[in-house]
Amino acid sequence: MEQNIITYLACICFIFLVGRIFIVPIKTILKLILNSILGGILIYIINLIGASYGFHIGINFVTTICIGILGVPGAILLIVLKLLIRLKLDFFYKCII
Repeated sequence: MEQNIITYLACICFIFLVGRIFIVPIKTILKLILNSILGGILIYIINLIGASYGFHIGINFVTTICIGILGVPGAILLIVLKLLIRLKLDFFYKCII
């Protein structure tokens, strides 16, 4: 009888550990997927609105990784970087001419 209880408790611990090992990566992967989807939608909307102003953020490997890891704040970061680069280039062109 004692062995049955010990075996039962060992099985519960094993199931808990196996579940813990596999559930944590799944949650992380689902979070990355959700961040990527929300960030991609935001960049798409920004590109639609910004098309009339000549503002476009390309979707490539670097922007996808940034949006996938950071989500919406990553998309905002890309927008700010794009504006800063454009501002710096405009300043550079004015200095040359």
